[in-house]
Amino acid sequence: MMEPPRLRPEDPHRAYADRLLMRREELAWQDRLHRKVWVARRIVGLAVILVAWLAMGPNVVDFWSVLVPIVVYASLVIYHGKVQRARRHYGRAVGFYEKGLARLNDQWMGQGEPGERFRDGAHPYAEDLDLFGAGSLFELLCTARTRMGESTLASWLLAPAPTSAILARQAAIEELRTRLDLREDLALIGAEIRSGVHPKELEAWGEGSPARFPKPARLIAPVLVLCVAAAFSFWYVRGFQLWLLIPLLLEGIFTLRLRDRVQRVLTEVEKPTHDLDLLSKVLGRLERERFSAPRLVELHTALQTEGIPAWRQIVRLDRMIQWLDSHHNPLFAVIAPFLLWSEQFAFAIERWRRSNGPNIKRWIAAVGEIETLSALAGYAFEHPADPFPELVEGAACFEAEGLGHPLIPEALCARNDLSLGGSTRALVVSGSNMSGKSTLLRAIGTNGALAFAGATVRARQLRLSPLTVGASIRIQDSLQAHSSRFYAEITRLRLLMDLASGPRTLLFLIDELLNGTNSHDRQIGAEAMLRGLLDRGAMGLITTHDLALARIADALAPRVENVHFEDHLEEGKMSFDYRMRAGVVTKSNAIALMRSVGLDV
Repeated sequence: MMEPPRLRPEDPHRAYADRLLMRREELAWQDRLHRKVWVARRIVGLAVILVAWLAMGPNVVDFWSVLVPIVVYASLVIYHGKVQRARRHYGRAVGFYEKGLARLNDQWMGQGEPGERFRDGAHPYAEDLDLFGAGSLFELLCTARTRMGESTLASWLLAPAPTSAILARQAAIEELRTRLDLREDLALIGAEIRSGVHPKELEAWGEGSPARFPKPARLIAPVLVLCVAAAFSFWYVRGFQLWLLIPLLLEGIFTLRLRDRVQRVLTEVEKPTHDLDLLSKVLGRLERERFSAPRLVELHTALQTEGIPAWRQIVRLDRMIQWLDSHHNPLFAVIAPFLLWSEQFAFAIERWRRSNGPNIKRWIAAVGEIETLSALAGYAFEHPADPFPELVEGAACFEAEGLGHPLIPEALCARNDLSLGGSTRALVVSGSNMSGKSTLLRAIGTNGALAFAGATVRARQLRLSPLTVGASIRIQDSLQAHSSRFYAEITRLRLLMDLASGPRTLLFLIDELLNGTNSHDRQIGAEAMLRGLLDRGAMGLITTHDLALARIADALAPRVENVHFEDHLEEGKMSFDYRMRAGVVTKSNAIALMRSVGLDV
């Protein structure tokens, strides 16, 4: 039995509110300073004009007197730039804590990154459990500022990790949970990092084959530049002579011989290395942090190469690319060819790629994982009552006390106890419409996804073994795929049957099993389907409002039990307590619901 780490309870509301107040005060002070410096710049600017006029017009003052207000004005411009950067910094800090409080107050939907690009209708549970999209689990969890962090978080939610990896993540999350300074710093780096670095393209560039240049070329290039410079100097001093064109001719031949390879370097490096400055800042901030959790120590070590921090290497590459891009400047473009500017930086960039290119993938993976751990640590910090699940080896089980859905506000979240494993392998959940059957399935699956990602869960206690989650909840027909709802459902059930034959025990979550066919075929098919899953070692739940299907439990006892949700009619209105009870539901609310919306039934 493997005990998860214990979280220390704290008050996230107070922590966020206190920091929000401080950041607002700092922002207000920077706003006042901005206005003062703005006024000072205007006054000194007028002084520059006045002194210049007095020097050049009436000749009242010496011309050199103009330098004093010019120096003061230039100093104010530089200082004003720093003030403006500080204003943007504290403005983003205010936004960071406002979003944190919005999450705590259940007002976060539509304010975060929905992760639309990770949606996959063919995934065994992603669409059914609302992992991605507006108001999704991903939007609630994701505070990552890079695409690497977003991709890592998505991959963790989409695939269960081995138990050893989960335990390592839990220890890392526990250490990061209280590091609010780190989460704030990462959130404030750059105005919008995720629009910049494209990890897959950068990895592909780093692992690509560098362009091969003749070894003497790196030595010949500066020699040619010096010869051309000497020729121009001689021309300026002694006048034009025909032999001075020889260095230019040699440069031209040199450029033509290497043109294709240089152009290849410039083309390949252009897109994947955009906004490297932002990546270097993230790497630099992570490199300054000190960790004790084993996984964090490993990731921190991965951010170094031969003792040199990764952020320094990225800064070197970024500076080379910035210098290279300066040849686009209209003024500099005139002399850049004579300096063999593109060629020399192409040599330097390819040397960098040979030395550091293979390390880029490791750096990006480390950044993505630390960002994901930080995001899950933020979620744990904001929900101090949510524990880490207990992971057990041996017989398959899913045992929960006070299980709730993490996307439902705490004040509205009904919690239920659940025990699967041992002799009880499946539950048939009956109940009327809107009574909570589908929400229960989603609560189980969503908490499973959180547990296998290494995160805390919405329960008082959760004990589970390694499982594969498979769901059939949100099944739709498709005109484009020429697929009816029933065909889409049985296709998904085929997928679940295949998963049940895999190495991990399947936790199946099936809503309204075979709802798209007649009652006779449904009862026969549902019993056969459930029996087939159980015979393959799977366990899980099916829901139904068809009481005939509840008799399946009798045929498959003791492996299958009946549970139900109830409803109550109070003063002409339906009410639900969303509590799961043993046995089969004894009444239906369909007619009452039809009457409640004004249908004459």
